[in-house]
Amino acid sequence: MTAFARESSNTGQGVLTVELRTVNHRYLDCSFKLPDSLRVLETRLRELAARKLARGKVDCMIRIQPLPERSATLEINQEQLKQLAAASDCVSKVIDICKPTALEVLQFPGICSAPEQSEEELHQAALNLFETALATLADNRAREGQKLSAMIGERIDQVEAEVAVTRKRVPELLQQQRDKVISRIEELDVEVDQGRLEQELVHMSQKADVDEELDRLDAHVAEVRRALDKGGPCGRRLDFLMQELNREANTLSSKSTSSGTTQNAVELKVLIEQMREQIQNIE
Repeated sequence: MTAFARESSNTGQGVLTVELRTVNHRYLDCSFKLPDSLRVLETRLRELAARKLARGKVDCMIRIQPLPERSATLEINQEQLKQLAAASDCVSKVIDICKPTALEVLQFPGICSAPEQSEEELHQAALNLFETALATLADNRAREGQKLSAMIGERIDQVEAEVAVTRKRVPELLQQQRDKVISRIEELDVEVDQGRLEQELVHMSQKADVDEELDRLDAHVAEVRRALDKGGPCGRRLDFLMQELNREANTLSSKSTSSGTTQNAVELKVLIEQMREQIQNIE
């Protein structure tokens, strides 16, 4: 299912950003673009994605944007500063020199430093942010799934209506076919064996009878509704049901003896194809 999510947070090393994009795919296929400092997390990230997502092609990008130098917070090593001051006093008592300025003191090694986030802290921050992005992605996919479910529900209602219309037509069409054969025989004014004629008429009716196909179409419609109502990942199940619906629609078309039922079969196949295209986006 197509979806996108982006989450950002501030860390000691800069602004950490996670971007996730998903498109339809038969299986779960994750690809990662990570900075060198986070490459060690790829296995963990895959595990987290697999817990939340069942299928789809997932592209993940994590980046760290360093903070500007001017915004860095400096820390003073108070203990080392005290030791430096004491040493400076001792030197001043022996040698008559000026005490160092504050700027000179700050330039001594170890006195002033910018705080750095540990590698472990950065890794944990990345994992937490990735989980947050996954949750956002899942919510976006769920909302999109609800829209697709409503659309498929509308189409499956139309399929059911077409099946009902076709079912009403069948008895009349079979009778018309029977009357047409008998009328043709009467026009030819030939004698026929009534028993053999009845056998042929029954055989002809059986070939044109589509009750079984219509029953199976109704059964598949019920299964589609059941899958939609159940919720959760159902893309593969729905895809299979679309194949079965299409199979019955094709059989219905091949058995058609009138333009009306042929049109019904065509309409069924159009509706099924519309659903099938959208089902490719369902997890």
